[in-house]
Amino acid sequence: MSALWIIVLMLLVAGFLSPGIAQENPNILLIYTDDQGSVDAHCYGAKDLATPAMDDLAARGVRFTQMLAPAAVCSPSRAGLLGGCIPMRLGAPGNISSSRGGKGLAPDLYLLPEALRDSGYRTHHVGKWHLGYTDATMPDAQGFDSSFGHMGGCIDNYSHFFYWNGPNRHDLWRNGREVWRDGEGFGDLMVEEAKAVISSEDKRPFFIYWAINWPHYPLQGSKKWRAHYRSKKLAHPRDKYAAFVSTMDELIGQVVTHLDTTGQRDNTIVILQSDHGHSVEERTFGGGGSSGPYRGHKFSFLEGGLRVPAIVSWPGTLPEGEVRDQFVTGCDWYPTLAQWAKTSLPKNMKLDGKDIRRVIHSSKAPSPHKDFFWTQDFSRNKNAPWAVRRGDWKLLHRPLDQVTPWKGGKAPGYLLINLAEDPGESINLADSEPARLTELKDLARRYQEDLLPDFREARK
Repeated sequence: MSALWIIVLMLLVAGFLSPGIAQENPNILLIYTDDQGSVDAHCYGAKDLATPAMDDLAARGVRFTQMLAPAAVCSPSRAGLLGGCIPMRLGAPGNISSSRGGKGLAPDLYLLPEALRDSGYRTHHVGKWHLGYTDATMPDAQGFDSSFGHMGGCIDNYSHFFYWNGPNRHDLWRNGREVWRDGEGFGDLMVEEAKAVISSEDKRPFFIYWAINWPHYPLQGSKKWRAHYRSKKLAHPRDKYAAFVSTMDELIGQVVTHLDTTGQRDNTIVILQSDHGHSVEERTFGGGGSSGPYRGHKFSFLEGGLRVPAIVSWPGTLPEGEVRDQFVTGCDWYPTLAQWAKTSLPKNMKLDGKDIRRVIHSSKAPSPHKDFFWTQDFSRNKNAPWAVRRGDWKLLHRPLDQVTPWKGGKAPGYLLINLAEDPGESINLADSEPARLTELKDLARRYQEDLLPDFREARK
């Protein structure tokens, strides 16, 4: 072997030369919005919303019409995304405490950032976490090389204090240490952070989990967009929600533009998705978002709580300007990204998510899901709400709808729906389809029996 080759090999071992992964593996920018309604982007039919950045991603990628979130509330949806499983399996069927010391996802879970880091990626969390507030469960201990953001469920975007209830507590952290950026807009700080990661001299491929905490309350849109919607005479509270959505869209555009200007856009997978449906809580003036033709909202397993905007864009590699109507879930991004990143997952790893690359490439590919299940914590409450789906048939136990009145004034114990014929979930077929009702009840029971041991293990 020549002296030159010996030097090259020594440099590779020392890490001074990239062994090729930076050239072969794509960067990943995963943008997870917060409380964005089912149709709340212009490209999803919301003609009253200005969302040019999201529309451009759809024009340069694939837009889903049947992307179902892993859950209808924040923490379990994020757990399902990063863990690739039904959240109950991961020990997180409901929201995790927003207080310091709040127990989160078990440290021994093998989350998406850990899998990507083991494949040579540098991994970065920006924005909201809400998956644990202890040293062992914050992002820097769960697979991220760096983290900047808030650990609880929501903050005021200028004081960075928890926005929900007392006592007042500051919540802004970098790599497990509290930092203070008083008066600086959190949106701008997130953009600054994401741009710095993209511009890093480290040539390893990057994974950015940008869990942007918008349009979750408090609705703090910029002066520019408040004025825009005032001129459009949009009604309250849609005007305040719309201003926040467009402010968020502008931030997304700034980061995607930075990918373009740094020459990395064609080698970066950009995924944009909401964590679940829009909020109708008091803190967001009782609404503002829209589920369009679907029934339900945040906290509800009706379609309006689960069916979310979702786009994937990878110019030159994936189809562009196309729409997919197949049924897919937020849990599917874990195995899909693992395939794109050439990541070897443990052979005994149990994932509820499926690889959806075939669906992304073809509108004729079948859904990888024969069935799926959503649930609250049934381990302590046998009457906990749940929903199960098989094909176009969906059964909900104790469905929640705080907006549209139920016939007879009371929610049914079981709501059986044929989504192909009734996507608005208005016709209950539980009485007229007894065999189907029994079939889906049995399916839900089997899911519960399968999930319970894993739940208890994750909660140890």
